[in-house]
Amino acid sequence: MPVGIMIELPAAVMIADLLAQEVDFFSIGTNDLIQYSIGVDRTNSHVSYLYQPLHPATLRAIKLVVDAAHEAGIAVSLCGEVASDPYCVPLLMGMGIDSISLTPQAIPGIKRIIRQTRMSDCRELLRSVLECRTVGRINSLVMETIFKQYPEELTFFASLLENDELPH
Repeated sequence: MPVGIMIELPAAVMIADLLAQEVDFFSIGTNDLIQYSIGVDRTNSHVSYLYQPLHPATLRAIKLVVDAAHEAGIAVSLCGEVASDPYCVPLLMGMGIDSISLTPQAIPGIKRIIRQTRMSDCRELLRSVLECRTVGRINSLVMETIFKQYPEELTFFASLLENDELPH
């Protein structure tokens, strides 16, 4: 039976290369990883606005884990709200995430985005994002790029959010 681990703590990210030698797969739990990486309680209404999935530290952490997994020849999956976020999926694809786990309501829209996306575009967007120094610049770049490519899908996701069918 394959044995894997959840990567949810910055400590696990920092030793991902060592952990990859001990397991058959990684699964990155983004909700907790983001919260612990940038020190923001996503459930606290006083600070939850600071919870930023596209924070440079978060993106670099995910990339470190993916690179360590692939270097060791193991698969890496990703779960959490990031997997259902149409702005994040092209970046995850650019990193080489092997699979994602998402909310059922998000499957049609994310599937359309994946089918319409060229890997070369994802890698180029990721390269540009990793050069950014601030979350504000990353958000602007990603939103501008993704909205140009997928206006229909983003409208679809907006309607799901309005009807409270997706987590936010």
